[in-house]
Amino acid sequence: MSSQHARVAIVDDDASVRKALSLLLDVYSYEVETYGSAAEFLQSLRKGVPQCLIVDLQMPEMTGLELQHRLACDGFNIPTIVITGHDEVAAQERCRSAGAKAYLHKPIQEDTLIAAIGAATA
Repeated sequence: MSSQHARVAIVDDDASVRKALSLLLDVYSYEVETYGSAAEFLQSLRKGVPQCLIVDLQMPEMTGLELQHRLACDGFNIPTIVITGHDEVAAQERCRSAGAKAYLHKPIQEDTLIAAIGAATA
């Protein structure tokens, strides 16, 4: 499957971010699914696993890092791109140690995101 037709899941508690990223990825012919919480995303895994996960670091109830750990504990190896509005070196190191393929700061540059997805799904 080419990365241009990969299924990408976006998990962010901010509806405007989900919508903007979904519209952007649609232009690049990605199949996009969006979720407002980590719990909602975890429930969706019964229907299938995406080729790439874009997850916000700072979310209520379960953070992006906690979601990464949960997925790993449950045996899922989904290439993950963490996005955040907070530039924290320690958080970046923890996310990368947990297996994140990229750690991007909001506002996200289009070319940077597309390149990160391409690398994650290659």
